[in-house]
Amino acid sequence: MSEAGNETIPVREVHRFDEANLRAYLAGQMDGIGDDFEVRQFPGGQSNPTFMIRTGGHDYVLRKKPPGELLPSAHQVDREYRVMTALRDTGVPVPRTWLLCEDESILGTAFFVMDKVPGRVLDDPMVPEFSTADRAAIYDHLVTVLAALHGVDYDAVGLGDFGRPGNYYERQIGRWSKQYVASKTEEIEAMERLLEWLPANVPQDDLASLVHGDYRLGNTIVHPAEPRIVAVLDWELSTFGHPLADLAYCYVSCFGGIHDRPAADLPGLPSEHAFVGRYCELTGRDGIPDWTFYKVFQLFRLAAIVQGVYKRGLDGIASSSKAVEYGHLCRERAERGWAMVSG
Repeated sequence: MSEAGNETIPVREVHRFDEANLRAYLAGQMDGIGDDFEVRQFPGGQSNPTFMIRTGGHDYVLRKKPPGELLPSAHQVDREYRVMTALRDTGVPVPRTWLLCEDESILGTAFFVMDKVPGRVLDDPMVPEFSTADRAAIYDHLVTVLAALHGVDYDAVGLGDFGRPGNYYERQIGRWSKQYVASKTEEIEAMERLLEWLPANVPQDDLASLVHGDYRLGNTIVHPAEPRIVAVLDWELSTFGHPLADLAYCYVSCFGGIHDRPAADLPGLPSEHAFVGRYCELTGRDGIPDWTFYKVFQLFRLAAIVQGVYKRGLDGIASSSKAVEYGHLCRERAERGWAMVSG
């Protein structure tokens, strides 16, 4: 567990930009940009390099597209900016956004600026540092915020054209299949099997809501002292989609596929039944048929995503120096997904 914003590093060589040019641009667009202007980089942010700007007694966060040749439809900082701006007055907590710059002459790629929200980033989804009551409370609030997101009237907040409702899984399977093939570095049998199984087993339930696309505890900021979420981050993959995609991703990323739950669960962690049941309670559902499909799809998507990160690492343009160590993760996630189908 770490204080959000305290773990920064000097800007990596591959991500350096003209800081004086940035300061001059921001001074012309925002109030409060002082002569004191410090830029540091967050060590995470596998997709879009993320930086902290400290100036005029205020801390900001800057997110930008990475340098180099990019995969189609990836690194969409403009979507992050737009959805966070639209959600400002809803029940979904987001940082305040300040500006989006798509003029690549400023930093070389598009970027946006938002407030830095004080709080904690919970790196371990088991949150072992929490008490039993706080552990239960933070997961209850995580599901509550997700249900609030899925209940947002996207037309009312100006996001009526943010995506294409309907056929979500067909489109997503096609997208991530192409992304995987574009970044493929070896043959993985489980991925090949999932490429065939998924499109043949899409559920008929074709609901649509605003979805986050990467909703998990690690993509939130938790209040400095209380077990509640004060900001949801990393909206790059947000769109119109099937709400159960977010729910399955949240479960898989926290408990069921990326991280092995400990042999004796820490008290307060929700069981799979309780986790899904709480969401159903909040959204008025009786249950979730085809739950296995939703989980398997997310493991497939996560395998494709991490393969892209690994390929960018090999190409020397990843946001994290650890990306080159991720070569085994695509295979592991694909094999876990296929085991859910075949086991």
